Amino acid sequence: MSDAPLRLEVARERMLAGLVALPAEDVPVGEALGRVLAEDAVARVTLPPWDNSAMDGFAVLAADVAGATDATPVTLRVVGESAAGHAPDARVEPGTAVRVLTGAMLPEGADAVVPVEDTDAHQGVADLPAQVAIRAAAGLGAHVRRRGSDLREGDQLVPAGTRLAPASVAVLAAGGLGTLRVHRRPRVAVLGTGDELVPPGQPLGPAQIPDSNSVALAALARAAGAEVVALGVARDRREDVLERLRTGIASADIVVTSGGVSVGAHDEVKEAFDEIGRMDLWRVAIQPGKPLAFGRADGPDGGTVLLFGLPGNPVSSFVTFELFVRPVLRTLAGHPDSIGRRTVRARLADAVTKSPGRRAFLRVRLVADPADPTTHLAELAGGQGSHVLSALARSNGLAIIPEEVDALPAGSVVDVLRIDEEPS
Repeated sequence: MSDAPLRLEVARERMLAGLVALPAEDVPVGEALGRVLAEDAVARVTLPPWDNSAMDGFAVLAADVAGATDATPVTLRVVGESAAGHAPDARVEPGTAVRVLTGAMLPEGADAVVPVEDTDAHQGVADLPAQVAIRAAAGLGAHVRRRGSDLREGDQLVPAGTRLAPASVAVLAAGGLGTLRVHRRPRVAVLGTGDELVPPGQPLGPAQIPDSNSVALAALARAAGAEVVALGVARDRREDVLERLRTGIASADIVVTSGGVSVGAHDEVKEAFDEIGRMDLWRVAIQPGKPLAFGRADGPDGGTVLLFGLPGNPVSSFVTFELFVRPVLRTLAGHPDSIGRRTVRARLADAVTKSPGRRAFLRVRLVADPADPTTHLAELAGGQGSHVLSALARSNGLAIIPEEVDALPAGSVVDVLRIDEEPS
């Protein structure tokens, strides 16, 4: 395995090579939010299942009220009622009306609905009036929702490969589907490494810092639709790293570590990957995040578990997860598009520099461009060091500076990867 840093696309292609969506499972429709459909979802019912009223009012014959006005109302005899959840107790004949509530079945014989506001009936009164004065005409089909005007049995509602949003879940429930066939969520085991790390909120000893990486990686994995297995923090000892890696391999589809993948005397992760599995690549020509390890290990069921060794600097860890782990998770979850992020063009508000030969991802804040409010201005969100989490927290995009460019002046137009939008 060469130590030469790989281009981003080459590294990502190796990671995605041979990956297919995880097996499907059935889940209740109410628990399917954010999941990816494994097969086309087809309506099992017609909706509305019958003609119904779009208004509280009176079901009538349009011909009976064609000349009705406020000055010359038409009086009809009220013969019954149709309420939601109940069949009408009368039919509409010439000269008659049936009181009808929103969503209730249109009584037989009726071809229009007059809203209660266009009558002399008192709104909210339970007692059925003997007659009603209609004060406005209603055309044929007025305020009537026709059977099947929303969907029909057998219609495809949502295609396979769709990540289910609230509206998708709603239409599938309305279509009569109680369970949905969706791809299993990827399971991600998250491991922090380093003698200096202490769980957040715990007292710090000399030379110790809070473990933000494990928390951030778990949050990123959940935001990408994965289930998380927490492996804690391994000390800088090979035996501890190996023991926790074995636990992750036994319980997850992917193991993600942070730290221990560079060339320091106490960097144990890369060597542990070699011992427990097969290293596929090490080092990618990006900034931040050059020291990145990727490999594979044999899982307990004969499958393959993917191993990601991300850098220990918190911004590097975040960016490399976004660029490499997230596309793998999306592929395993069944998304047709492994990236799922939008790239926009923006004008740099500041001059920028970067390391030669590496593609840089600068933390920026996208705002409206004063020169043209329809476009974006990308302001540096703060210091660009790979340890500066505060700038990452203020950013909503990663400005991409190509490998062949070492510096750009303010005003240069670049691509910016949006990281603040809901996943597609």
